[in-house]
Amino acid sequence: MNRIGIYGSLGRMGQAIVAAMPALDAVHAGGVDAGEDPGPLAGQCDVLVDFTAPAALDAHLAAAIAAGTPIVIGTTGLSPHHHDAIDEAAERIAVLQTGNTSVGVGLLMALVRDAARKLGQEWDIEIVEMHHRDKVDAPSGTALMLGEAAAAGRETTIAETGVQGRAGLVGARARGTIGFSSLRGGTVVGDHNVVFAGNGERIEIGHYAQDRAIFAAGAVRAALWLAGRAPGRYRMDQVLGL
Repeated sequence: MNRIGIYGSLGRMGQAIVAAMPALDAVHAGGVDAGEDPGPLAGQCDVLVDFTAPAALDAHLAAAIAAGTPIVIGTTGLSPHHHDAIDEAAERIAVLQTGNTSVGVGLLMALVRDAARKLGQEWDIEIVEMHHRDKVDAPSGTALMLGEAAAAGRETTIAETGVQGRAGLVGARARGTIGFSSLRGGTVVGDHNVVFAGNGERIEIGHYAQDRAIFAAGAVRAALWLAGRAPGRYRMDQVLGL
């Protein structure tokens, strides 16, 4: 059985991942948390899973590279610098970075990409997400992934078309933009709704997570799939066969 090391083992996701391992024939090789050296664990496992904070990513990637250990990155709120660092790491080890590890969201992304391609610019796209009161980044990593999927369907990017939040006299909606709205409150695990608004009609496609265990099981599944892979940057849809 593959040994999985966890960066962020005491967090909510880290604990859920540990709980998910036995049913998926994985072994918990140990964990590293804030203030601890990530190096030793990287050399004691077959694959790493990182659910921590963006500030810790550089050190975790360096440890994974030094040990030659593949790593699944589920940390959200990443900057362009972090994505550049992931690209560089992927030249030496296998890396899978995703804002969401659930099977349902993987399918939702495929549906959103296809809908955006077929509906075209005449339909406005808005992405609304809601999470628990303690989530610190917005929009969520999943919302950004869905935005990228919609943009890909239109052969563009959210860097070119994304609009995050609106307040005041912002003017009429620009054609072809993809809007994001973020809600925070209570203990909501994660709700995502993609709205395609046309003239006189509207389509909504959503995913509503009720238990963090779905993300944990997906993270373990991704780690088992990634273990032993050649260097490169991989995606969750490859794990799911979508």
